[in-house]
Amino acid sequence: MLRAAARRFSSSGLWLQQQPARRLQAASPLPAATDAAAAAAAAAASDLPIFLLRSAAAAATAGAAPPPTAAAAAAPPPPPRHLVLPHRQLSSCSRPGGGGGESRSVPFPRRPRGFEAVTGGGFSAVACILTAAAAAGGIASAAAAADGGTVATAAISGPQSLEGAAAGGPAEEGGGGDSAGPRSESEGPLDSSRTTPTGWGQGDLNPYSHPGGDQGRDAQGLVILPCPKANAPRVPPPISRTQPAHLILDLTTTTEELSVSPLHKYTFWTFDGRVPGPIMRARVGDVLEVRYTNKDRDGIGHNIDFHSVEGPGGGAPVLYAEEGETKVATFKLLTPGLFNYHCAAAPLPTHIANGMYGLFIVEPEGGLPPVDKEFYVVQSEIYAEESGTPGLLDHSYFQGLAEAPMYVVLNGAQGQLTEVAPLLADQDDSVRIYFGNAGPNLTSAFHIIGTAFVKLHRDGDLTSPPAQNVTTTCVPPGGSCVVDLRLPVPGNYTLLDHAIFRVDKGCVGFLKVRARGNDRRRDLYDSLETPTPCPGCKLHG
Repeated sequence: MLRAAARRFSSSGLWLQQQPARRLQAASPLPAATDAAAAAAAAAASDLPIFLLRSAAAAATAGAAPPPTAAAAAAPPPPPRHLVLPHRQLSSCSRPGGGGGESRSVPFPRRPRGFEAVTGGGFSAVACILTAAAAAGGIASAAAAADGGTVATAAISGPQSLEGAAAGGPAEEGGGGDSAGPRSESEGPLDSSRTTPTGWGQGDLNPYSHPGGDQGRDAQGLVILPCPKANAPRVPPPISRTQPAHLILDLTTTTEELSVSPLHKYTFWTFDGRVPGPIMRARVGDVLEVRYTNKDRDGIGHNIDFHSVEGPGGGAPVLYAEEGETKVATFKLLTPGLFNYHCAAAPLPTHIANGMYGLFIVEPEGGLPPVDKEFYVVQSEIYAEESGTPGLLDHSYFQGLAEAPMYVVLNGAQGQLTEVAPLLADQDDSVRIYFGNAGPNLTSAFHIIGTAFVKLHRDGDLTSPPAQNVTTTCVPPGGSCVVDLRLPVPGNYTLLDHAIFRVDKGCVGFLKVRARGNDRRRDLYDSLETPTPCPGCKLHG
């Protein structure tokens, strides 16, 4: 029933792209109008909701735009605009697939190429769009509709009303109401109910600007370096610097078809082509310059929310990139710890479940105590259903809502830390594991069979005194911890979520400790019996 409802929603006409204006006019409760007063009168005469009447009244009050000057009349017409959502993928809806009436879980359609993006708020109604157009000159005028022009529209949702558009106020980040003409910086901060922060885009200079990537130092004299990063389970080496630096972090989103088990593949949305994304390492006080490029071949917009960043959205609003775009932003790292990062574009849980997550280490001043080996491990869930292609899974939004994952995995796939790339250490090594839980739903009871955590930094806290001799710790979605181990006895140690049924969904990995010489520490662990794993055992290698 839910799938049928999703299909009806997807095909209901809330998403109209490049509809001929004659068809749009015929379907609309408002007739075409050439000025704001006509639009208001049409709205008042029709059986419309109160919010449309308010918008029409605001349009009438604002009055018609002045006649264009000769220069403006001679100028070429602006490109057609397409009203899009701040985050277009509200949910994954089903739409009819190929033969047999099958359906596939797909995101909302993307904006057609060649259309300028204009972000707007308001309500899902064609009449609403026509009223706003007549009032503010935004998307397409009613006069253009009367002439048979092409109008591009989109579903609009959100708490914003159209009064701001009628008054010539700005739209969401990335767009603006242009009916009032350009706004000079001398006019001061915008007074708006929108989400754009006061003073945003007022021409403030970036204090960490620099001419180019080959420049040795930025405007503050900080040395410019690439941000250290590594793919799981590896970790970048500890920071040896004693002074802050300006770090350049390049991240790219691509779509990759990767194995999640011997039986299935899944189409992941990735950072740098891997799941999880790379782990980065910096020092408190460093300046992080992020250069984020979106190469998602499906045309889906993405961004990055760094839990290590102080400011709105963890950087997500300024790093939102459509397909083919690169966004750049700088952040000062003020807080030491182990932090998650993830895509925060809507629908946020879908982007995380599809693989867009990773960890970021911000070392405290003075760094961390040295250890022999460091590893990077992330637990996550895969919400999927069979697709029309054998062996290939589709994302299931409804399984995500039900919190019923098909797989719960470590480092992106079943068997990734057992057969593919188990963690390797030597007897008596000191080992540190940076562990994160990407979720998006389940809390992890992280445990390692056969040893205790000599030190446990709960919640990624690297400055408070650590807990000692803990065997199991809870890590919520979006959380992390750092555990230090001492491994005097060689053999296999098992990483798992002690919500133990999840082992059968793939949440298990091995830490293999190799013996040094002949000293197997029989004083600590000994038996005359030969080790015999039980039939079908997944826990003891």
